[in-house]
Amino acid sequence: MSITMARRPAFRTKFRLWIYAGDEKLLGPGRVEIMERIHRTGSIQKAALEMGMSYRQAWKMVTEINERAGEPYVEKHLGGKGGGGAMVTEAGLNAITAYKAMEKKLQEQIAAEFNKSAFAKPA
Repeated sequence: MSITMARRPAFRTKFRLWIYAGDEKLLGPGRVEIMERIHRTGSIQKAALEMGMSYRQAWKMVTEINERAGEPYVEKHLGGKGGGGAMVTEAGLNAITAYKAMEKKLQEQIAAEFNKSAFAKPA
């Protein structure tokens, strides 16, 4: 009796970077994305809609980021006659830049190690 083995799919890595403030999540892929969208749209509401999340969830996320960072990464302007809005602060933009640079460098290191491993070899 012979065993026929199906050709296995190619292996790959998946990696997510989280930055913690103490024991609490400060920044990760979703939090960086909401900040980037707020920066582009000037609105927590619009950023939330683009990401398919509720305004309440996005507002909570921004509040947590600001509290955990110890300084505002996103400034929230409450609505009124002219409407509200939001903007990513210089500290927030610096955090996004640092996160993206670290993520890119780690992805490159992981890819290099993976390519040297037995997982990268075809079956």
